[in-house]
Formats: sequence, C-alpha cells, structure tokens
Amino acid sequence: MAETKLQQTASNDETEIRELIERWAKAVREENREAIRADHDSGILMFDVPPPFLSRGLDEYMATWETFFSSQEKPVTFAFHDVQITTGTDVAFATAVGRCVNIDNNGESEPLEFRLTMGLRKIDGKWRIMHEHHSLPAM
Repeated sequence: MAETKLQQTASNDETEIRELIERWAKAVREENREAIRADHDSGILMFDVPPPFLSRGLDEYMATWETFFSSQEKPVTFAFHDVQITTGTDVAFATAVGRCVNIDNNGESEPLEFRLTMGLRKIDGKWRIMHEHHSLPAM
C-alpha cells in the first residue's frame, strides 16, 4: 500500500530530527561549540543533571558545556541509542538513552548512562530544539 503524503512527511521529519541529533552528538564529541548551538533556538530551556539545573537562553545553555567538557574523559564520548521520535506538523519530541564518560573526583573514569528528552518546533521549515532535558535515574 502506498504511503500517504502525511506519512511521508512524518517519515521525512523523523529522518531530519535523527540527523539533527546525530549532528549535535558529533559536535559534542568534537567539542565544536558553534555546531553544538546550531540547531538550538535562542530561547531554549534546558533542565540538566549538574547545576545549574535550569538554563534559559542560548548563552546560559552554552555555558553548561564548559562544565561538561571539563569533567569528561578525552576524547569525549557522547552517543545515543534507543532514539524514539514523535512528530506533528510543527512540533516534535525525541527521547533517547545517552552515554558519556565522566572523570570523578578521584580522577577515575566513570561511564554514565543518562536520559535525554528534546522538544522541537519546525520554524520556517527547519527543526529547532526548544527544550532539552538530561536526567539520571534516582539512586
């Protein structure tokens, strides 16, 4: 059975968002700050694991990356699996499980799995990250 135009659009949107997430993850691995911010909206709201737990706007969001990079094993590990994407015509959300490797207070490598949730809007035909939430399971 042929795909409807709506199904094809949803499939294209999902592909675009998967590619956006991979571009972002690659930018983090490369510590490429310009590429990290490229697909984020200027008004982004982020909830993060280390303080500050809430960042509003692109400048505050980007400042959190300095904390992240200072505590990461080099080269930076930053990858996702179990990526799930739900799209509407101009709003979408994505969830995934991520992996990075922190350096703990004793200087030891500490592999870490975390959860990622992103809220996106399609603005002028391009997906933009409006909200990002990183979390850890309660211990």
